[in-house]
Amino acid sequence: MSNLYSRLAAGFPDPATPFAHLPDGSVVTYGDVDRRSAAFAHLLRGACVGIGDRVAVQAEKSIDMLMLYLGALRAGAVFLPLNTAYTAGELDYFMRDAEPALFVCDPAALPAVAPLAEAAGVPRVETLGADGGGSLAALLAGQPESFDDVARDDKDLAAILYTSGTTGRSKGAMLSHDNLGSNAFTLREAWAFTGGDVLLHALPIFHTHGLFVATNTILAAGASMIFLPKFDAAEALRQLPRATVMMGVPTFYIRLLDEPGFTRDHVAHMRLFVSGSAPLSADIHREFRERTGHAILERYGMTETNMNISNPYDGDRIAGTVGLPLPGVSIRIADPETGAEVPQGEVGVVEIAGPNVFQGYWRMPDKTAAEFRDGWFVSGDLGLVDARGYVTLVGRAKDLIISGGYNVYPAEVETALDELPQVHESAVIAVPHRDLGEAPVAVIVPRDKGYADADAIRAGLADTLARYKQPRAILFVDALPKNAMGKVQKALLREEHKDLLAG
Repeated sequence: MSNLYSRLAAGFPDPATPFAHLPDGSVVTYGDVDRRSAAFAHLLRGACVGIGDRVAVQAEKSIDMLMLYLGALRAGAVFLPLNTAYTAGELDYFMRDAEPALFVCDPAALPAVAPLAEAAGVPRVETLGADGGGSLAALLAGQPESFDDVARDDKDLAAILYTSGTTGRSKGAMLSHDNLGSNAFTLREAWAFTGGDVLLHALPIFHTHGLFVATNTILAAGASMIFLPKFDAAEALRQLPRATVMMGVPTFYIRLLDEPGFTRDHVAHMRLFVSGSAPLSADIHREFRERTGHAILERYGMTETNMNISNPYDGDRIAGTVGLPLPGVSIRIADPETGAEVPQGEVGVVEIAGPNVFQGYWRMPDKTAAEFRDGWFVSGDLGLVDARGYVTLVGRAKDLIISGGYNVYPAEVETALDELPQVHESAVIAVPHRDLGEAPVAVIVPRDKGYADADAIRAGLADTLARYKQPRAILFVDALPKNAMGKVQKALLREEHKDLLAG
């Protein structure tokens, strides 16, 4: 097959068609996309970035960062976006592990990044600002605006995305041109995207959600986007009348629900709201539907696989589930130890096969081998499949709580908590316990600030959960710690409260 960019560009609309509406009111057309990505491809070639070389980028969200990504695809390089929150120590690891031929950073970060890059043997560092400034802008001037895309095979790498590293060293997930291409075209069909769609894009683009799910799908459909630097509820509310689709994390939708102007009439024209990257509580799903008349489409994906499962565009979007396997993607629920498929309705580890599944972990052959079983990628997520084929996730295998010999799935307890009227949001963690080994503890953000009636919460769970599943302690906080994609950082909570039940 051809280069991912070539596959996407084959379906581009008229060159004058808008691709991105920028905050300053300017418009980037599909013709601009082709010309500017070509210029970036020439720039990379001139910077001695060869086929298969890594281009690492830690910079603020900008349209030129997207054009650099597309230029890297066209030049046959491997794009490596890095979270803007990564520290110097983390950057040192990524530089030494990935050995990029080029590292691109924000101009303000250059004094800190340059010595790290020199020590790690990175041959070249350039800068790219959110406003289009930086050294790359000067290098881009005068570059040719057409480029013969480098031919790539299906399994040749298009990108590397590092996992969060919450359980050890971060791992570089190797994603091929076909991994990304197959998913983009699958999502275009599954979510009924057309050239008439306008996506509200407020996600970061160092992550699979904003870079691949959002951007690649828009390109595959020849659609347009409203390209915002970050999510701001008031600004999103202002821009929604111009959009037809929004993709977000649960936090986006929770904050929109806090906006008085977020009404049924305000979003009556919208075609679709999609949520992912973190679990969406059934409570928020219901509240959103009651307020707007729209059922949020929740889906399930991973850095290593892009999207695997989705609630249907046409059909029931069931709160608390992530839906049905996408076309071409196979899912099985297996016993974590034996690998044997478990009966319908029983909990097991979610295993995935399909053209979307990554090529393995960068320079970690043993880890790659350990994560695959009989050709299936072992996700580490625990789930079950109901009689209709809908998948419900119940947590990560590493988050499983074994209390007194009984399995407690945090997601099940969190669902029960989130359905209580006093609870806005919750996280359930394992805390060491002298008699039980470990026990569940609930950390709750209450609906009303200052609320702290643990006995009322326990009473609300009494008829919902077996005694062994009920939290041994209930803590109230103003907010849960989350990463940039809205996932609760349970490792931080476990560390903070590890001595809570001591003695």
